[in-house]
Amino acid sequence: MTNLPLQTTWFLPRGELSRLIETLRADGYEVVGPTVDQGAIVYSEIRSTDDLPKGWTETQGPGQYRLERRTDDAYFGFTVGPHSWKKYLFPPLVTVSTAERTPDGWSISDGKNDPPKYAFLGVRACELAAIAVQDRTFLHGPYVDPVYKARRDQAFIIAVNCTQAASTCFCTSMGTGPRCTRGFDLALTELPAGFLVEVGSPAGEALAARLPLVEAAEDHTREAEARRQNAVDQIQRRMDTTGIRDLLLQNLEHPRWSDVAQRCLSCTNCTMVCPTCFCHSVRDVSDLTGDQARRERQWDSCFNLDFSYMNGGPVRNDVRSRYRQWLTHKLASWFDQFDVSGCVGCGRCITWCPVGIDLTEEVAAIRSSDGLQRPPVSPAAT
Repeated sequence: MTNLPLQTTWFLPRGELSRLIETLRADGYEVVGPTVDQGAIVYSEIRSTDDLPKGWTETQGPGQYRLERRTDDAYFGFTVGPHSWKKYLFPPLVTVSTAERTPDGWSISDGKNDPPKYAFLGVRACELAAIAVQDRTFLHGPYVDPVYKARRDQAFIIAVNCTQAASTCFCTSMGTGPRCTRGFDLALTELPAGFLVEVGSPAGEALAARLPLVEAAEDHTREAEARRQNAVDQIQRRMDTTGIRDLLLQNLEHPRWSDVAQRCLSCTNCTMVCPTCFCHSVRDVSDLTGDQARRERQWDSCFNLDFSYMNGGPVRNDVRSRYRQWLTHKLASWFDQFDVSGCVGCGRCITWCPVGIDLTEEVAAIRSSDGLQRPPVSPAAT
């Protein structure tokens, strides 16, 4: 289909979803999307619609995740799993520089390679918000991360609107979903007969012009709206974000921190599955001859004891202080650093916590017993 008129909403028949994947692959993209592996829906390379989790869904709860069969053959009839797109834009391990001894001295390289060209298929609204948070961190501050920028500039994003929610979702509290409103090239809403397609960028419009799209009928639009509303209606978990920054920073000695420390394993699961956490460490690795070395950046976590190591010892040497650091940074001091919240309400940290710690419950507990009237905490004080 060529020369599409300027219109933002179209309809892609169900049997033509494969054409979308084929077109992206023909353009040199590695299509990454949801697939079933090791009992979970994870993100991996997608070569055809056969790789998608057709007919699968999942049930989630605090510390619980189980795959289940659906009663239909929906391709995107699930929410989010343990993976996030962070692993592709901000890799878990990357070489930032290399050094090699030569007869003329040391030769230093910045470790840059041609960045992969990814097309992300199935990005949810909360995940679009998470990508925007990391964009703010790595692209829009005084220092730009070259690895992130190279990968981000190449990425093509096909979002999928949620038509159902997990019990751990609270994106409505964070204003991040479940409707995809920005940050995508194309957005799909899955219907039994096909997909309502929304164009969100010039690149998305150019790709849409090459797909077998037809004009969306009013019935398609109404059904899509009803299905998206179904996801909204299913979200029961809430987090009151009113004055949350000052609430947490004024309660740094609240007894709830000790209570949660009795349950927290400091396992780092919450930070690993979080789509916005970006803590990392840097290490130098050399070969046995001492003639070659490389500097590597790898994911780390504020829950690791050694992460706060300074001047001969860790600053946060107990679980209480590490959990408090994570939650207050995520929901409070992140505003001071980046003018946004570090939480997008995806609920992953609740689902994948082995002991089912729920950050919405922890915030509610502090709020319910906060009787202190103090002036707002200034950023300089934190």
